[in-house]
Amino acid sequence: MPNKNFDNCVSFFIDGGAFQGRLIRLNEVINTILSKHSYPLPVSAVVAESTVLAAILSSTLKYDGLFTLQTQSNGPVSMVVVDVSSAGKIRACARFDEHRLETSQARRKTAGQIEPAPHLMGAGHLAFTVDQGKETELYQGIVDLRGKDLTECALRYFKQSEQIDTSLKLFLQPPQGESLSWLAAGIMLQKMPIKGGVSVDENVAAETWNEANVFMQSLSEDEVFDADLSSKEILHRLFHANDLTLLQTKDYSFGCRCNREKLLNTLSTFSKQDIADMVEDGKITATCHFCSEQYCFMPSELIKQ
Repeated sequence: MPNKNFDNCVSFFIDGGAFQGRLIRLNEVINTILSKHSYPLPVSAVVAESTVLAAILSSTLKYDGLFTLQTQSNGPVSMVVVDVSSAGKIRACARFDEHRLETSQARRKTAGQIEPAPHLMGAGHLAFTVDQGKETELYQGIVDLRGKDLTECALRYFKQSEQIDTSLKLFLQPPQGESLSWLAAGIMLQKMPIKGGVSVDENVAAETWNEANVFMQSLSEDEVFDADLSSKEILHRLFHANDLTLLQTKDYSFGCRCNREKLLNTLSTFSKQDIADMVEDGKITATCHFCSEQYCFMPSELIKQ
C-alpha cells in the first residue's frame, strides 16, 4: 500500500509570513520512474535527485502546463530531463554512456557508488522551463553545473537570476538491505518580498533568517524518511516556535504524456525515404524515452497519400 506520508509537497509560512517553505518527500514516484529503465545505480541516483529537485522548484511557481528541468553536459551522464505537470504528474529519463561511466568511476575508485550528480554530469548547464501553451510566453532560467552537488547549482540560480534569499537541502536514500525502494526528499526556505512602506530592522531580519536556516538544516535523513511521520509532523518539530502556518498539500504521481496518436502524427511528417529507412521486419518500432513503452506502426499508416 502506498504511504500517504510520501509523494506530496507541503507548503508553509513561518515567522509571520516572512519566510515561505516547501517540504517534499517522494517514494512511489521515484520507484515507478526508475522501474521503467535499467539504469546503473549511480545514474538512478542522479535521476532520483534531479526529480525531487524539479518537483520542489516547480512547487514555487504558479503555472498551468509543464515545468521541465533539463541538464546538458559533457560527462558520462550527458542529459537528464524531468517533467512536472501542473496536475502533479512526473516523468524523468537520462542519457548516459556506460563505458564512460565505468571509466570515470574506475579512475576515482568509486565503481558502482553513488556520487554527487555534477561529478557524473561534467561541464554543462541546468535549465528550468515553464511551458503553459502556445498562447503564453515560454519562461526559462539557466545556470551552469558548477558546484559540489545539485543543491549548490540550484542555489546559484536563485542568487544570480531570481535574487531571492533561498536555503535548500536535498536527501537521497538508495535501496537498502532487501528493500528495492528508493526515497528522495527536499526542504526549501525563501524570504518573502518586503511589502512597500513596511519598516524592517535588517539586523533582526538577518538573525531571524539565520535561526530559521539552523532549524531547517537540523532536519535529518532519519526524520525525513521516517515512514510513520507525516510531513506536517516533521514541520511542527522544526518550526513549532516560529509561528508555523501550514498551507496546501500537493500530491504527485508518475505520468507519461506519450501516446500512439501523438507519435503517429509526428512520424507521419517524415518523408517516404525516411520512413522506409526506419522499417525493420516490415514495421516501425518506436520506444518512449520516459516510460519505455513501445509503439509499432505499419509503413502504410505513416505515408500520406
